[in-house]
Amino acid sequence: MSFDALHDSEPLNVPVPAGHQPVMVAEAIALLAVRPGGRYLDATFGGGGHTRAILEASAPDGRVLALDADPAAVARGAELAARSAGRLIVRHGNFAAMDRLARAEGFAPVDGVLVDLGMSSLQLDDPARGFSFQRPGPLDMRFDPTTGPSAREIVNTWSEEDLARALFVYGEERHARRIARAIVAARRARPIETTDQLAALVEQAVGGRRGQPIHPATRTFQALRIVVNRELESLEQGLAAALDLLAPGGRLVVIAFHSLEDRIVKQFFRTAARDCICPPETPVCVCGHRARLRILTPKPLRPSAAEQDRNPRSRSARLRAAERLP
Repeated sequence: MSFDALHDSEPLNVPVPAGHQPVMVAEAIALLAVRPGGRYLDATFGGGGHTRAILEASAPDGRVLALDADPAAVARGAELAARSAGRLIVRHGNFAAMDRLARAEGFAPVDGVLVDLGMSSLQLDDPARGFSFQRPGPLDMRFDPTTGPSAREIVNTWSEEDLARALFVYGEERHARRIARAIVAARRARPIETTDQLAALVEQAVGGRRGQPIHPATRTFQALRIVVNRELESLEQGLAAALDLLAPGGRLVVIAFHSLEDRIVKQFFRTAARDCICPPETPVCVCGHRARLRILTPKPLRPSAAEQDRNPRSRSARLRAAERLP
């Protein structure tokens, strides 16, 4: 059965957005253990691909609450929700607050939470959003364009030291100081306003591509996007919120796309799966911590070779899953 039809219910008949390819759908659905009648939270609706799959697998009476910080994604989800026979709710909000948002909808506890940390192709391919340097666009990079400072504000106001630290920590950029110095020097002449302007500046600062497989500005753009959207802080908060929302036996599945995210997920799972988190030198446990998760993926799953060929943007994906203990 296609993702556009549900068992014993009205066909959704809502086209998948052009260019949207959800990552590791089969693996996510299997590890969520989606079942008819279950209640699931898709914390990052994006193009709706995972939500459609959960609706199909949980038919005829499973329900889904989908969240997204991007108002454009929420607007896309409205049509899908309207055709879901009451099985789908789509709400605007950051997954960091998923526990509060779910309880406001009377949607707790849940049988599964999916967090896909990847950028939507719909965001990347829209030059007006400023996430990519493939085509000129304004330096924005906000998932929610209605709130918070844009990348333009950060690039043009932060100190050289703060810029260098952000590029090094969040972009793992070894030329962080050189790039930060070049940004500060360039903005003295005129503000840095566009994606192509910043990309050219970074390329010049590091001495060109020199046969490298990725563009020299890739890590700079990653770092700025993480800072603008407070992605790592949101991830830490969201994982804790998801754990609190899960019913006993409920599953948490997270798809990460770079090492900083995956490291946070890995450490959260390890800590939540342990009975004691006291320092090793402590002779007797004094923390009172008790395991709340069982890790289902000792090592992260990777997309199949076929999926990577079909969707090159999936190549860096890492999927981890855990189950809530009674």
